[in-house]
Amino acid sequence: MKTVSIMIVGVGGQGTLLASRLLGYVLPRKGYDCKISEVHGMSQRGGSVVTYVRFGDKVYSPIVDAGEADFVLSFEQLEAARWLTHLKPDGVIITGTQQILPMPVITGAASYPENIIENLNPTAEVHAVDALSLAEQAGSGKAVNVVLLGVLSKYLPVEREVWMEAIDALVPPKFVEINRKAFELGAGCGE
Repeated sequence: MKTVSIMIVGVGGQGTLLASRLLGYVLPRKGYDCKISEVHGMSQRGGSVVTYVRFGDKVYSPIVDAGEADFVLSFEQLEAARWLTHLKPDGVIITGTQQILPMPVITGAASYPENIIENLNPTAEVHAVDALSLAEQAGSGKAVNVVLLGVLSKYLPVEREVWMEAIDALVPPKFVEINRKAFELGAGCGE
């Protein structure tokens, strides 16, 4: 199998690291070599957070260079635009529609761009999902990451049961049911 490259992008506190850990759990259980690299940036101050996940028969590096990502999984739409250069021309963008204002916008030094999703990439497959609403429906707005993983799961060779096993193993027990429901809502998006 060729190596598949996924970029998980978001803002500090959105759960990009849990998303990468869940992928790091399910992919090896399906027999894939999997490499993960986390770039934190100013994550604790609401800054950009990026995680690279690559899997296949044999993966030598976790880094995803410009133009190499098969998938960009974005928890916030401005982050999808920021990392668009890493997507393959025929890649897939899965993004939440949520807007989290960066500091320059909050201070008035800049304005939040308009029509981001509509202008992402004319050759890519774009899935814009109101993941925050689905996460709240599941029981917590903090489950946006797992909703979007549910959407991504439709493209990956991993059965639902393996995802549920990962959630059970990696999510604190009091949040397992919320995350299971969030995953299911994401996986059912567009059906």
